Amino acid sequence: MQTFLFVLIILAAIGALVSVVRGVIIMARTSREDLTGSGVSRSGLRQNRMMWRRIQFQGAAVVFVIILLLLSRGGTH
Repeated sequence: MQTFLFVLIILAAIGALVSVVRGVIIMARTSREDLTGSGVSRSGLRQNRMMWRRIQFQGAAVVFVIILLLLSRGGTH
């Protein structure tokens, strides 16, 4: 079980890293029209989506770490 949780933690961390990299790439590709146009730009929406995915992956990793710690403490009474 601990190995499975460890793998989930690694996958969640990789997911967060990929989301950050994709968000930075999207931000780097933002055009002047995206910045000066009226309303919400497509680039801005994509950046926001990547930010939320990163937060979700990080949250999942934290939950998995907490579960792993609780399971590892359970056997040391």
